[in-house]
Amino acid sequence: MAEPADSFRRPDSDAGWEKIQLMGGIDTNGNKDAKGKGVDNDPTLWGRPGHLTSTEADTFYKFKEEVESRGGDFKDTVYCFGPEEGEVWALCRWLRARKYVYEDVVAMIEEATEVRKSAKEHDFYPNPVDALGCEASLFYAQYPQLYSGYAKTGVPLFISKPGVLNVDGMEVITTLDGILKFHWYIMMHDFANRLRSQKAKDPDNFKRFECLCVLDLANLTMSQLGRKTLSIIKEQSAIDSVAFPETMYKMILLNAPSFFSATWKLIKGWLDPRTAAKIEVISSTSAGEQRLLELVDADQLPSDYGGKAEDTERILANSCEGEEDRLVTKVLYLRGSGSESVEVPSGMSVQTTIITRSTSGALFTLTDSDTKEVLSQKEIEVIHKDEKLPLPTRVLLKEEKIKGPMKLKVKAISNASRFTTHNFLIAFSLFKE
Repeated sequence: MAEPADSFRRPDSDAGWEKIQLMGGIDTNGNKDAKGKGVDNDPTLWGRPGHLTSTEADTFYKFKEEVESRGGDFKDTVYCFGPEEGEVWALCRWLRARKYVYEDVVAMIEEATEVRKSAKEHDFYPNPVDALGCEASLFYAQYPQLYSGYAKTGVPLFISKPGVLNVDGMEVITTLDGILKFHWYIMMHDFANRLRSQKAKDPDNFKRFECLCVLDLANLTMSQLGRKTLSIIKEQSAIDSVAFPETMYKMILLNAPSFFSATWKLIKGWLDPRTAAKIEVISSTSAGEQRLLELVDADQLPSDYGGKAEDTERILANSCEGEEDRLVTKVLYLRGSGSESVEVPSGMSVQTTIITRSTSGALFTLTDSDTKEVLSQKEIEVIHKDEKLPLPTRVLLKEEKIKGPMKLKVKAISNASRFTTHNFLIAFSLFKE
């Protein structure tokens, strides 16, 4: 891995740095107002080890003493990704989050410790199915997001596609509480394991426990940024901002629609220069791919983003927990009657599951869309017995797999009034024969 551009002759250890080393070897001759090394030319270096001012270095030592004296949950919060992050890097990460104002940093960690308390009691939900109440693949089918390789700096590459977020589907399969529990799992188990793995592979160069985030805004509309969507984003962001500060290496917003680009120009003016420098908004697909290849080697970047690695659809398909090769989900907005279909290619078979929270329910039938043949033995009723139950009702319509090639149709007749709409998530699990 190439040596970071902001590097200097660092100590061999991530702990026990002397003040002159925290300041990058610069002697300010007592000038406490002098800026850190290289910060004038690159604001993103501010507050990092090797780029501190004299005052910031003094605050570092005061904070270090506080962490060691308190220990326990307080120290666990600071080293949330484990001791592998290293003393100087972990402490400076938290100090940057509150601009090296000592009292504010301590208050933030106390708040973060309280925010983490319940999740910590459950070991941050190591089983994603228990956290969500459903398979992670079902969740990703409603909101595609994934880790895929690493950037040139060694940080994990995370890709999220809010432009195709299906909030209605998410409301069927899980709850906001489930989504937040799953977020703790992602941060404390998935993301943290990737960071520790990189540190083990390249302990001399991989120092920043951060992430390169790509938000693909393709197909994003104003209507998608409704109350439900913003509630999910707000709650997850609240956890990240207080419990996992300063973990964003860069954020690339790809395929930004015109309405978002105009809004971003206004928002950018509200941000401090260091934060704004980490975020890039790119509307052109080709320009976005070119920029990503500057940050990520081609063999680490998915092919649908200009690289040579597996495309994101295949990566998500491979993440399916069961035997299925691919998962296709569709929300049936049922009012009276309705249907949804899926193409089953030659050499594949399908099973169909209905998931709902509808206490009125509906009657379902499987048919061959072309021949009109009824493939299920009878109409199958799917109804959620009690709206107080935390998990939705799930019914497999036919145990035996239905072989392709064919177009499978799921027909439904609602038990409710024709004047009300009830949502049913249809999950088509496709298997290779």
